[in-house]
Amino acid sequence: MKNEKTLTPKLVKKLWIAFIFLIVLMGASYIFITGYLTLNYNEAITQRINANVAEHVIQEKFQNDAPFLEDGSVNKALFGDLMHDMMAVNRGIEIYLLNNAGDILYSVVLEHNDNEPMKSVSLEPINKYIASNGQEFILGDDPLNPNEQNIFSAAPFSIDGHEGYIYIIVAGKQLALISDNLFGSYFTKLSIGAILLTMLFSALIGVLSIWFLTKNLRLITQTVRKFQEGDLDIRIENPEESDIEVVALSFNKMADSIVENMEKIKSVDNLRRELIANVSHDLRTPLAILKGYIETLQIKKDSLTEHQKDEYLQITHANIDKLSDLINQLFEYSKLEAEQVTPIKEPFSITELSHDLIAKFRLLAEQKQLHLELDNPEENYMVYADIGLVERALQNLIENAIKYTEPHGKVTLSLVKMGKQIEINITDTGNGIPINDQPFIFDRYKQVDKTTKKQGLGLGLAIVKKIMDLHDTTIVVLSKPYEGSSFIFKLPAYQLQ
Repeated sequence: MKNEKTLTPKLVKKLWIAFIFLIVLMGASYIFITGYLTLNYNEAITQRINANVAEHVIQEKFQNDAPFLEDGSVNKALFGDLMHDMMAVNRGIEIYLLNNAGDILYSVVLEHNDNEPMKSVSLEPINKYIASNGQEFILGDDPLNPNEQNIFSAAPFSIDGHEGYIYIIVAGKQLALISDNLFGSYFTKLSIGAILLTMLFSALIGVLSIWFLTKNLRLITQTVRKFQEGDLDIRIENPEESDIEVVALSFNKMADSIVENMEKIKSVDNLRRELIANVSHDLRTPLAILKGYIETLQIKKDSLTEHQKDEYLQITHANIDKLSDLINQLFEYSKLEAEQVTPIKEPFSITELSHDLIAKFRLLAEQKQLHLELDNPEENYMVYADIGLVERALQNLIENAIKYTEPHGKVTLSLVKMGKQIEINITDTGNGIPINDQPFIFDRYKQVDKTTKKQGLGLGLAIVKKIMDLHDTTIVVLSKPYEGSSFIFKLPAYQLQ
C-alpha cells in the first residue's frame, strides 16, 4: 500500500491555529494575572511596611505639640516641621489631617497635580484598616486623584477635645510614577519572555498534542482506507474505547451493512442466474411440446383421426396451462419481492375457505388416488387476515402436498384453535424432506427434489413465505424422511362482538 497521509493539511492547519490561539490566550492571561498579582503584592508589602507610620506620627509629633491651636485652628507650624522630616524620609508620602466625619482639615503634600483635590475621604476603608491593625491589604481614597484608590496608613487621635485621624498615602504621585515605570519595564520583559517561551513550548506541545489527539482519527482513517482497498473483514477494534466512539461504532456498523448487502447482491445474482437457467429449462419443455404437436396437426391434419386430434389438442392445452402457471408464479413473486402487495386484512371464515379448497382439489387428488380431507371441528373459526393471500398460500401448500405424495397416500388440512390464534396445518404422507434441505425450502428458486420429474421454478413455497411475512407470522415445516411433511402457520383469531 502506498504511503498516504491520514490527515489532510487543512485539518492539521485548523488544529494548529486552534492550538496556537489557545496557547497565546493562556499566555496573555498568565501575563495579565501575574502582573496584577505582582502589583498587588508590591502594594501589600509597601502598606504592611508602613502600617505604623500614622501611629508613629501621632506619638512623635503630637506628644509635645498639639495639632490644633487654642482657637481651634490647625497648628500649621507643627505640620511644617513634619513636612521637612517627610522630605528626608520619603518624598512620596502624603499626610492628611481628618476629623471624625472624614473631612480633610489639613494636608502635607510635596507635589500637587492639576486635579481638584478631594474635600473628604471615605472612613469605611480607614475603620477596616484600623480594626485589622494594619494586617489586611486595603485600598483607600487618594485625595489628589479622586477617581483612584491607593495604599495608606491611618491611626485615630484624641487630643484636647479634638478627635480625628491621621491619614497617610504611603505611595504618592512620585512613587506611583516610579513604580509604573519600573513595572512597565518589568512587564515588557515578562511579556517578551512569555511570548518566546510560549512559541517554543507551543511548537513542542502542539506536535505531541496533535499526534495524541488525532491518534484514534488516524487509526479510523487507515481502517477506512484498507476497507476501501478491498479488506472487507477489517474493523476498528474496541470501538467503545475510542475517543470518537460514535464514529468508530458507526463505521463498524456501516462496514457490516455493506458486507451484508454485498452478500445479498451476490446471492441475488446467483439466484438470478439460477432462475434464468430454471426458466429456460421449464419453458423450453412445454414450448417444444406445443411446437411439436402443432406442427404434427398442421402436417398430418388430413391423416389423423378425430380422437388423435382431440388428444393432441388436450396435450397442447395442458402445456399452455403449465406455461401460464409458470408465468403467473414469476409475476406474483416479483410483486411480493418488490413489496408492491399490501395485505387488506378483514375477518373471514377460515373454515369455509378450507372447505372450498378441499372441494377444489378433490378431483386432482382422486386422479392421483389420494385421500384429501379437512380435519376441523364443527365450530366455525374466524380469522383476521387477507383472504386472497391466505387462499393463495393454502393453494400452494395443498398443490405441493398432492404433487409430492405417492398414490394411495393422504393429505390433510387441519384447523385447531390455540388461544387467540388459529393453527393451520397441511400434512401429507409423502417421502418427506431431507433434513439438510429443510432450512432452505422457503428460499426463492430452491429446488429440493431434483432427481425426480417433479421439478419447477421452486417459487411456490417462496410465495407462501412472503405471504406469511406480510401477515407478521411464520411458517414452519416438520418432516422426516419417508414419514411425510407438515407445514404449519398461525393466524390471529377474530372474536365476534
